[in-house]
Amino acid sequence: MMVLAMDTSSTVATVALMDENKLIGEYTINHKRTHSQKLMPLIAALLEDCEVKMEQIEVIAVAEGPGSFTGLRIGAATAKGLAHAMDIPVVGISTLDALAFHLPFCQGLICPILDARRNQVYTAIYKWVGGELHAVFPPTAISIEELVEELLERTEDVVFLGDGVERNKEFLEESLKRRVRFAPLSVKMPNAASIAELALQKAKRGELQHFYDFAPMYLRKSEAERQYETKSKRCEREECGRCEDSENG
Repeated sequence: MMVLAMDTSSTVATVALMDENKLIGEYTINHKRTHSQKLMPLIAALLEDCEVKMEQIEVIAVAEGPGSFTGLRIGAATAKGLAHAMDIPVVGISTLDALAFHLPFCQGLICPILDARRNQVYTAIYKWVGGELHAVFPPTAISIEELVEELLERTEDVVFLGDGVERNKEFLEESLKRRVRFAPLSVKMPNAASIAELALQKAKRGELQHFYDFAPMYLRKSEAERQYETKSKRCEREECGRCEDSENG
């Protein structure tokens, strides 16, 4: 089974080809330009350089989030479009799961943190148990202070990775002292190889989705949605006020 995987959930654009036997190829770029400019050229170059035709792909794997709203939508649209054109299934993989998977058989806790803005991070806490990766704290959007409070209730060392590390590095070091570890640059950011391998595992278990059914996992509402709701509520209050005034003469 050959999988084409992609991740555009952060500033990184990354694509990979993998089958049950090996990682065939992977391209990753974390430099300027938008994902709408990067993604399809990366896929085309990867297929050409690996001498693989689109007709050979059996599954499309994509990072389902959390992450950048715009990035997730670009990845989802591309994955669904390719899957629709080839009439093949889609497998969505959690961005946080894939990041934690970068650190196989880590002895302590693994904590990916993605910058969610508005003083929050997307995060979860993972641990390898019996050769399998388990989430011991579920994916969520919380403040870095709330995350540290959760980690202070545990005793293990913690390895952090993801694009939220740099902004919060000093606070994490001050709060968790000697328990803090940071992943090397080579595995700090998303890569599509992890998306592909996790997708292969899900495909073997029959956990496939029709491209119509796939949707990104945002964890919270977008800024546009929040502004719309705020505006709607304000309009409702103002309308109610006008109604009350008219009823009271």
